[in-house]
Parts: sequence; structure tokens; C-alpha cells
Amino acid sequence: MSKIIVFAFPVFLLLIALEIGWDRLQLKRAVVHGTPAKSSYGVSDTLNSLSLGLMSQLTGVLAKFIGLAAYAAAFGSLALWPQADLWNHWYGWCLALVLYDFCYYWLHRAGHEVAVFWAAHAVHHQSQHYNLSTALRQTSSGALLGWVFYLPMAVLGVPPLLFGIVALVDLLYQFWVHTEHVGRLGWFDRVFCSPSNHRVHHAINDGYIDRNYGGIWVLWDRMFGTFAPEAEACVYGTRTPLNSWDPVWANLAVYAELWRRSLATPHWADKLRVWLKPPGWLPTGGSAKCHLAAGTARAPVADASDTPFDLRQVRLYAPALATGQALWSAGQNTLLTALGAWYLWNVDGLPLREAALGCAVLTLGLWALGRYLQQQLAWWNTLALQILAFATVLALCPLPV
Repeated sequence: MSKIIVFAFPVFLLLIALEIGWDRLQLKRAVVHGTPAKSSYGVSDTLNSLSLGLMSQLTGVLAKFIGLAAYAAAFGSLALWPQADLWNHWYGWCLALVLYDFCYYWLHRAGHEVAVFWAAHAVHHQSQHYNLSTALRQTSSGALLGWVFYLPMAVLGVPPLLFGIVALVDLLYQFWVHTEHVGRLGWFDRVFCSPSNHRVHHAINDGYIDRNYGGIWVLWDRMFGTFAPEAEACVYGTRTPLNSWDPVWANLAVYAELWRRSLATPHWADKLRVWLKPPGWLPTGGSAKCHLAAGTARAPVADASDTPFDLRQVRLYAPALATGQALWSAGQNTLLTALGAWYLWNVDGLPLREAALGCAVLTLGLWALGRYLQQQLAWWNTLALQILAFATVLALCPLPV
């Protein structure tokens, strides 16, 4: 699986580069015609998304043992039809993909409606831009609990190998829908997850909150009452912004907030409910309908359903970045990505301890780059940590002579 992602990543980067070029061309056309326009990209935001994508793959090397082991164990002991010939034919593969997307719908929905799952999923929504790089903003902790939602497939007897294949297909499909440069697609929007439908999902507008969860098919949303069409311009991000380029903090922020709330709650039952209720729930709030906020939480008020969210209060987080800083940061991100790809290509042959060490030093390098973008680390401090990452990974995975 890691090697497939290594092959896919250059394709992702090429498509992102092409979208950036198209985005710049559209801005120039808007200037010529005197029409208002904004870019879909920001330098720091894009580098942060790329860092989060790489980090999710690095941690996935370690976390995958949890989900795959749990699935394999369930398949081995609970599968009703483990030897069914159905799974050896194309129609069985199609059925497995439909089953996976159905399970994904409920996992994705839980990722917005249950606080502990939102803590893992929030990282994907923290960007205030919406573009192909946003698709790479993936959680580094989702595998810890997300596997539970796919156990029905193991019970039905979907083989682990086929499960892994359809999971990859479902994930890769969702890349292209993260764009503002593809408009409404007519009948396609009514059946499939499309750019229009997924823009709604990422938006913080009232009326768009907690909508359009489907990975490939939006039919699930139509069936279960969570569909909303794109009717007004989308504003992206989370209502409580993260305001950070630190990829480690992006993954930990909501967990930290839930932990803080749990400690501050006097009753033991409520300490548990903080994690299992909708994000933003407070025992003294009187409501569990605190809809979508958060780099840290979902809503700053007791009942956001009664308090319309004013989009005019949204401020773009974009600390000043000189041209030289931007180029240096892009270069560092490119080198870390190349090193990360080399690590992922070789990691299957490493013992767990060495694999964890490689993951740790690369994550440290990505953290340092994020802190540099926030101007909290000087370039020489960042460079020292990058050299440490390079030396460690190349010691673990030597280049061929």
C-alpha cells in the first residue's frame, strides 16, 4: 500500500501544479475584465496541506497494523461467507466498493457528529482554501478508531486484500473533487460526490454544515437526509480557526480541547459524554447541537442552531511570507517529500522500532517547517532539524550504490 501511494504522489503534485497554473490564468483574466476574483491557493496553506498529507502516510505505516489486524481478525473469526466465489468476479469487486463507500459514509458522518471522531477528522477541514492540495490534508490518527465502521464488510466475508483495494480506490476518487475550478455537473451531482457537492461539505455557511458525506456516491446523503446542493458561495475552514501551520498541532488540537473540557467537567458520566456527544457539547450548555466549528472545538456558543453564523467575521490566516522565505520553504517541503517517499518505499523491510524512528524524525522535520512558516523558528534551526531527518532516514534506508 505504501508503494502505491509513492507512485500516486507525483501524479497528485503534477495535478496540483496544473491547477495552480489554471488558477493564476483565471486571476489574470479577471483582472483584464475587471471582475472580482480570488485565488484558490495560498503558499503557506498549500505547503501545510502537503506536509499533513505526507505525515498521514508516515503515521499510517504504524497505525495500519491496528486497522488491518482488526479487520483480518474479524474476517478470520466472524466472516459468514469467507470463501464465496462472488469476490473473485468483477461484480463482486463492484459490490465491495459500494459496501465500502456505505461504511465510509457512516464513518465520515461520525467524524462530524461525534467529538472523538471529529478530533481525528478536523484536520481535513482546517484549510481556509479549497483546492487539490486540500485533498491531501488527511488525519494521522483516524486509523485508531475508524476501522470499527468497516467490520460489517469483514462479517460479510469481503477478503482483506479486496478490502484494501476498494479502500484505495475510494480514497483516490476523492482527490479530484477538491477544486473550485469545476462547476455544477448536472445529473452527475445528483448521484456522485462531485466538486460542487464536496465544496458544500467543506463550507462553514449556515445550511451547509454536516452535509454531503458520501465518498463516491452522494446517494447515501439523499437516502439519509444529509444532502444539500450548492446554492451560495462557499466559505471554507472551521468556525473556530486553527491559525497555525504546525502539522502536529493540527492533528492534536481538538484532542487537547476535549481533554481540557473533560478535566474541567465534575461528573464522571459527563467526562465521557464530552468525547461521545457532538463536537462543542458542554454539560451545562443544555444542547448537543453545536454545529461545526473547530480547529479546537465546533462552536463557541451553547446552541449554534439558534445563532446564525456571521461569515463576515471570518478572517484569513496568512502571516506575511517574503518571496525568499516562500522559495526556501517550498524547497524544504520538496526535499522532505522526496525523503518521505524514499522512506515509504523501503519501510516494509524495516523492523518496527526503526520504522517508528524514521516516522518520528520526518515528522520532526515537517513540524520544524510549519514553525518556520509561522516565523517561530529561524531558518538555521529548521535546517538543523532537516539535516537530522535526512541523516537518520538515509541511515535506515541507504541509497543504492
